[in-house]
Amino acid sequence: MALFLLRGRFFQCRADIQRVTTATQSYCSSAASGRRRVNGVDLYYEQTGGGEHAVLLLPGALGCSRTDFGPQLKSLNKERYTVVGWDPRGYGQSRPPVRDFPPDFYERDAKDAVDLMKALGFGKFSLLGWSDGGITAMIAAARHPHVIRKLVVWGANAFVSQQDLTLYNAVRDVSKWSAKMRKPMEELYGVEAFAKTWEAWGDGIAQFAKRPEGSICLELLPLISCPTFILHGEKDPMVPSFHPQSLLKHIKGSKLHLMPEGKHNIHLRYADEFNKLVEDFLEDNL
Repeated sequence: MALFLLRGRFFQCRADIQRVTTATQSYCSSAASGRRRVNGVDLYYEQTGGGEHAVLLLPGALGCSRTDFGPQLKSLNKERYTVVGWDPRGYGQSRPPVRDFPPDFYERDAKDAVDLMKALGFGKFSLLGWSDGGITAMIAAARHPHVIRKLVVWGANAFVSQQDLTLYNAVRDVSKWSAKMRKPMEELYGVEAFAKTWEAWGDGIAQFAKRPEGSICLELLPLISCPTFILHGEKDPMVPSFHPQSLLKHIKGSKLHLMPEGKHNIHLRYADEFNKLVEDFLEDNL
């Protein structure tokens, strides 16, 4: 079956999209949604559950709450957690503005995420970040240690290597994708806007390769003081295994869980197992 290839979302097209759609539909009736003015933009969010432990879900590149986190919004324990999904500025329903990628775009997203949660009334909260959202989450945890309870990241990297650039360049031109691969994001953004935004993302991520060690946030990892759980699909075609190993090395006290058959979208493809691992970690008081 053809892969829907996009940084932050590796779906087996029919099966996984249907799974996410079904999960999304089933939680919608119990989820609240809205927009909050944060740092000069209106950020869209969805919130479900009423637990004491607040959790923010951070999507991948060009992603949003509903496209990326249906099984988590539906199935994470609503008595223990208040789960918030958001669309970063320029993505999904947090438009306008048009998305751009200045050198500090991950830092900007991290500030937006923390300030959104504060605006929603959460003094402390945990972060679950996928792919680009994992990068944002790590920066947020490093920059705001007093408000982050725990951190979970998967499919994320703290630097850009030449091998990474090769992977990104291979999917840069969306006109070379199959119609089936393009369709979901074209429906969300429109044909022209999707192509332009994806190309702009490619330029945005490539600029980090010019920095010392290709750093996105390598120098910030030692500043992360909250308990940190790194998950990784060993068959992830977009994030080589040296990335989670690097995170494990540089984030003090972190732990790594490998999923042998997992690809980039372990939280969707193996949602039940993933959710259980995350809940166990969030509940662990050690």
